[in-house]
Amino acid sequence: MWGGRFAGGPSAIMGAINASIGFDRKMWRQDIRGSLAHAAMLAHVGVISAQDEAAIRDGLNAIAAEIEAGTFQFREDLEDIHFNVEARLTERVGEAGKRLHTGRSRNDQVALDVRLWVRDAIDGLDAQVADVMRALVARAAEHADTVMPGFTHLQPAQPTTFGHHLLAYVEMLSRDRGRMADARRRMNESPLGAAALCGTGFPIDRHMTAAALGFDGPTRNSLDSVASRDFAIEFLSACAICATNLSRFAEEIVIWTNPYFNFVKLSDAFTTGSSIMPQKRNPDAAELVRAKPGRITGALVGLLTVMKGLPLTYGKDMQEDKEGLFDAAENLALALAATAGMVRDMRPVTDRLESAAGAGFSTATDLADWLVRELKFPFRDAHHVTGRLVAAAEGRGVDLSALTIEEMRAVEPRIHPGVFDVLSVGASVRSRTSYGGTAPANVAAMAREWEERLA
Repeated sequence: MWGGRFAGGPSAIMGAINASIGFDRKMWRQDIRGSLAHAAMLAHVGVISAQDEAAIRDGLNAIAAEIEAGTFQFREDLEDIHFNVEARLTERVGEAGKRLHTGRSRNDQVALDVRLWVRDAIDGLDAQVADVMRALVARAAEHADTVMPGFTHLQPAQPTTFGHHLLAYVEMLSRDRGRMADARRRMNESPLGAAALCGTGFPIDRHMTAAALGFDGPTRNSLDSVASRDFAIEFLSACAICATNLSRFAEEIVIWTNPYFNFVKLSDAFTTGSSIMPQKRNPDAAELVRAKPGRITGALVGLLTVMKGLPLTYGKDMQEDKEGLFDAAENLALALAATAGMVRDMRPVTDRLESAAGAGFSTATDLADWLVRELKFPFRDAHHVTGRLVAAAEGRGVDLSALTIEEMRAVEPRIHPGVFDVLSVGASVRSRTSYGGTAPANVAAMAREWEERLA
């Protein structure tokens, strides 16, 4: 493998720490795709013959079929996916296989494979994020007028609707898609042909291989081409943010399914039981989604730490970019699938949501706003009067709407019976008609807009 430079083989320990085939075999499709483009280009510019290119192409396609069928023998002594494929190619097609590596290095080869893998991962994750958004939008449309409590500090704040709550996560996931798309656009340049670090003297056509592989063009600096993994860091950052958004929703499902809340129900499909407590229904799918940011953010921090002190250009340290990268993408994909499943499975307990929506004097802000609109109070004075009315209701152990007009007038004599029109939960949510507000008509319109955008 190393030619004439080394007389002896590596020690067992060296072989173990150096080999990456155990995990970088995941990039076999990208490696073969890159090699096919490289061979076609070499033949086009006359570096290899058309016959050699045909043999390489047939050999690589046969190797792909072997790997798909599970008959390919991955060898740890060949270190990585690149040498494994090249060695097998030479076994199959002879001298032509040895010509494939002309004009490139493993440095630009692995940089290419990782870019291709991340790009493919982004495309797959984007489709999954869109699926979660569609699931949320569908449920939001169903429950545009289902009232529920809105919280700040996890304390009752103002009534909102279940549909409006779900659409908040649609907005978050929309930004996650945007971050993924931005990362894909920035990384969509081909490092192939940068060779070890300084390019090559062969008359290669990097624009040809870039176009063949779906890149916008080749990278512009050979040193940067092989030395940089910021595209992978940016991808991991987007994954970590997306996982964090999913985790927040998962935490809400954990809270909502608690019998003391009883806001939503999950079926057996997304819950588990207890080994000793037969009454339990545990929201394990949500809890595991809630946990995923730990490992995904860990992968981000891990790669940042690997790269933080590396001088140009390539160092073997960069082999450590892959395991966390693969793990993060795979676990985000699993979290997205579980979230989409839970959204479609969960059933809101509408009567419980409605009763909870009125708890904790949640229409107090509506009362203060009424004082401003009807009695022309300055808002700070209205806030003070409302606070006194809340204290009076709390002292009686009732909600604001249960106070009599006489009790209200004892605090503020100008209050008239029209105040009761704004103290119901339904009236509260219907009044929030400002753009982006929780009014059911707003929610229904926004759900329709998202349905069209996601179609």
